[in-house]
Amino acid sequence: MKLKNKTFALAITGLSLCFSLQAQEGVVNVSQDGDIAKLLEFKKDIKTAKVYRIQVYQDVDIDKAKREKANFLNAYDEWPVEIVWNTPNYKVWVGNFTTRLEADRAWAKIKEKYMYAIIFQPKTDD
Repeated sequence: MKLKNKTFALAITGLSLCFSLQAQEGVVNVSQDGDIAKLLEFKKDIKTAKVYRIQVYQDVDIDKAKREKANFLNAYDEWPVEIVWNTPNYKVWVGNFTTRLEADRAWAKIKEKYMYAIIFQPKTDD
């Protein structure tokens, strides 16, 4: 009988403590510079912008890729060119076109000399 009374008393004490304890309440005010909202909007626009590029060459040898980049710049100097390492090849990418139509027009010119050139959208790092 004593064990039941102790258990009952312990349960009553525990419940009364639970009801008597209250969490603290507070108000949080955040003040930030107005330029932060502009920067976030700018970043959102950059991430959602579609970019098209043209791949004109790929090889496992970086020296050949550099040579091909130089040859491309001699023939076409109107677009930016970069070498990108994408396992296991070095790739020569041309342009930073904002529309598919712009990329198609450049591809039509490039295709005369680089018949294996392709248009693609590079994956964005998030």
